[in-house]
Amino acid sequence: MTAPSTYGLSTQARNLQWLLTDLVEEVPGIVSVAVVSSDGLLLLSSEPDAASASASASADSRAAGSSRPAGPRGASADLATIVSGLGSLTSGAAQLMEGGAVKQTMVAMENGSVFVMAISDGSLLGVHATPDCDMSVVAYHMALFVGRAGHVLTPEVRSELRQSMESAK
Repeated sequence: MTAPSTYGLSTQARNLQWLLTDLVEEVPGIVSVAVVSSDGLLLLSSEPDAASASASASADSRAAGSSRPAGPRGASADLATIVSGLGSLTSGAAQLMEGGAVKQTMVAMENGSVFVMAISDGSLLGVHATPDCDMSVVAYHMALFVGRAGHVLTPEVRSELRQSMESAK
């Protein structure tokens, strides 16, 4: 897996990218990872071209005449959309149930799993994993990432990462 370019980023932003790359490379079963802001924008991705991955996959699919939808197949851009939606849905459910803040959400499917964990100020960490992953190991390493990233993901760093993702498009 190749990390996105960190040229021109602050030390904090580079450290976050390094933590994300380390998460993907060190934890067996992780397919892709995305960090999204509270407004659903992709901030960090395990794929170097995630900002444009969804659009290009859709265009490639149409050009090849494929009937396969350009859906959540591991691309971090698609994962970011799913994470944002799940975050919103579970937050609303928690409010209705007077359950407090949502800390983690896990969706187990036949062909994989999606994990969502709150970071800070509404930012979320999302992981798409294989069906044979050890869910407790994935959740543990996500919690480590959140613990290390939460205090670093300041509004300034979020803005810098957002701009970095926009320029990658």
